[in-house]
Amino acid sequence: MIHCLYLVATPIGNLEDITLRAIRILKEVALIAAEDTRKTAILLKKYDIHTPLCSYYEHSNSGKISFILEKLQEGDVAVVSEAGMPGISDPGYELIVAAAQKGVRVVPVPGPSAVVSAVAASALPANSFLFLGFLPRKTSERKRLLADNSRQSATLVLYEAPHRIRDAFSDIMQILGDRRISVCREITKVYEEIFRGTVSQALDYFERPKGEFTLVIEGWREDEAGSGDELNSRIKEMKNSGMKAKDAVSILAGETGLKRRDIYRAWLEE
Repeated sequence: MIHCLYLVATPIGNLEDITLRAIRILKEVALIAAEDTRKTAILLKKYDIHTPLCSYYEHSNSGKISFILEKLQEGDVAVVSEAGMPGISDPGYELIVAAAQKGVRVVPVPGPSAVVSAVAASALPANSFLFLGFLPRKTSERKRLLADNSRQSATLVLYEAPHRIRDAFSDIMQILGDRRISVCREITKVYEEIFRGTVSQALDYFERPKGEFTLVIEGWREDEAGSGDELNSRIKEMKNSGMKAKDAVSILAGETGLKRRDIYRAWLEE
């Protein structure tokens, strides 16, 4: 008999942000597979949960997936991430896929989410948003991802590490322009902070960034680059940042829908 794999959402900061159902499931399952066993152990201790614990993290090999699938033959298993919902920008995804392919019933136990919390508090449109996960570490790949989504009308949401956040702001400014942004730092934790302003203001504000960041960025507007003045302004921003003409023309063509030759002519004239 194959049992259930429960995807149990755990607190993203404040340990009180856990559901009664999550506590019950974690007590009842035969095994908990955790991304960070030390952090999960703190949660289990607080709620007097004594279920056996094993590690399952980003660099776990296929043998660990096989081990968990075998355990599912004996009883239910809960998978928890370091924080939030397993499978969302999280190594739990591969385990979920493997379980589903084996016909295992995968049951979500919803709860805290940094993405939803950040969007709700951002004061930016929340009727439609696109989650991009963590930005790529390489500058070229980061810029490419931003350029590919430069004309998304939906609000953009992404994660970023503190040591890369200023580079991310610079690239967002260069590729998307000086849009409105909400920067959510350490959500639900002691030093929680929610900054609202423009990208350039965020770059000035976060001089020595610390903690975990969720960025909520205003989506593309129809009028954003429609006029000649706005196009020239974007070209000037890109030139000042040192961007090459070829890259700038490609990005602006995607943003505006204008012909590349017309944009290149404006580039030469600016």
